[in-house]
Amino acid sequence: MGGSKPTFVPYPTFETSAPANGQALSAVGRCRINPTSCAKDEFIAIYEKNVEQSKVDDKADDPEVKSTNKKLKKKYMKQGVAMAEKYIFETIGVDASIIDVEILIGASMIIESDGCIAACFLDAGCDKIAVMGYDKDILLQALDLARVPRDRIVAHIGQVKDDEVAAISKLTDTVSVSVSADATKDDCIEIINKISAASKYLSVTIQIPASSVDKDAELVSAINKYFGEEKTPKGTVSLVDPTAQQLGVSYVSCIRTDRADGLFTTVVCTRSGEALGLVYSSKESVIAAMECGRGVYYSRSRNGLWRKGDTSGHYQTLHRIDVDCDGDALRFTVTQRGDDCAAFCHLNTLTCWGQPNGLRHLEGTLKDRLQNAPAGSYTKRLFDDAELLRDKLVEEAQELAEAETKQHVAEELADVLYFAMAKAAKAGVSIDDAVAELDKRTRKVTRRKGDSKAFRIEAGDKILNK
Repeated sequence: MGGSKPTFVPYPTFETSAPANGQALSAVGRCRINPTSCAKDEFIAIYEKNVEQSKVDDKADDPEVKSTNKKLKKKYMKQGVAMAEKYIFETIGVDASIIDVEILIGASMIIESDGCIAACFLDAGCDKIAVMGYDKDILLQALDLARVPRDRIVAHIGQVKDDEVAAISKLTDTVSVSVSADATKDDCIEIINKISAASKYLSVTIQIPASSVDKDAELVSAINKYFGEEKTPKGTVSLVDPTAQQLGVSYVSCIRTDRADGLFTTVVCTRSGEALGLVYSSKESVIAAMECGRGVYYSRSRNGLWRKGDTSGHYQTLHRIDVDCDGDALRFTVTQRGDDCAAFCHLNTLTCWGQPNGLRHLEGTLKDRLQNAPAGSYTKRLFDDAELLRDKLVEEAQELAEAETKQHVAEELADVLYFAMAKAAKAGVSIDDAVAELDKRTRKVTRRKGDSKAFRIEAGDKILNK
């Protein structure tokens, strides 16, 4: 189906409550959270910390006062980000390192914190800040004060006014609009066209009460199909407080298949993109996966749902579901589990293509050495001697730093990876854990200078000169 139009799928807005425990509605890849309804007290504490940060004067004339206040401002910033991370990852329970999280913040809060709260939540892992404001001047002031890239901020408005939309388009690339439960497809398309007429460069999100799907199961797919037309603006639909059934039905209605049995070809992958196997999904299996937060597929041999791991114990934690570029295949991103071994294949291997190689193979070997090291194992020696492991990490990093040729750099990098992964295995840290941390860091908008730390260099020299 190459050359087909793009596929847009809906995502949930958690308006009145946080995501339900055990469910994975955000696994559709994006979600929006209204923090004034989801753990409000914790959110207010984050807001107050950002206001506190904004009040610190780091531009004082007195050099000593200026230096002290810069450190204080930095301290408050770190505290705010730590609080926001805890709020998103633990309290709300959404993994923002793999799910694109939008946090809805009132325009007045952006202004009162001098934009600090916007950067705070982006640094904590959110993909976008949705700024809600029904007064044009206050909304525009907030969008400007946020001081974040225009593709990281959304203007959430109540009514579409040409002059307001035109002004908004200078500060953001996306507008979202709430519609009533009575809104029809034609009503929504009229709003989309009105925004497009005011500014053709804006993407549009139509926020619809989930109850609308019960009355018209094809509403979401009809709107998203319009978004996919060649000359229409890009955008999608967000369902407010949907059930897994409502979101799943709407999601599947937006994708297509050319299979006679109506199933969707599905590739199952790890967090780092390695293919574990090829399976099939149905509308019912997608809904079931969202309901339980696990890998659930359709078994053609059993003619029914296949809850991976119910029999073998090799279940999967579901992180994300993606649609391919043609809109006719799915990718499930999971973490493979298992008490005896993390095996996707019935042959007890991680993948259906046999044992992995490279870093994943090294990871498996190191985990095995923790429990079953043969006599004389150097890896076991590293596990048992923390000082030796530390010294080797420093030594190999120094050799990598001084390597010059392509071959030498590759050799020293391999050494560093071995010792680094030995350290990780001993601490119970996986490749996927490191991938999650890297992905989370890509969300940050506040950047450090990145200068070298003299005390770290000094400590390294002492180790190398022993």
